[in-house]
Amino acid sequence: MQASQHSADTRRAVSEPQQFPPLELVNRPTVPTEQAAHYLNRRPQTLRGWACAENFPDGLRPVRIRGRLGWPVAGIRAALGMGAA
Repeated sequence: MQASQHSADTRRAVSEPQQFPPLELVNRPTVPTEQAAHYLNRRPQTLRGWACAENFPDGLRPVRIRGRLGWPVAGIRAALGMGAA
């Protein structure tokens, strides 16, 4: 019974979309791939492909932070026409 409850919780957590703060409220220099994909209305795998092939939009060059990608918030804002706030 314990294992089946764990499986149900895991499936629910994976299927529920993550909630991210509005981009206007983000004050960090970079955000993780999942969050950047949310703001850019792309799938995370698309951004990973951009990073691998190095064919990302201007201003969106990710930085590697301990083996993970960090996407510049200023670049995301610029790509969305919000300016660098």
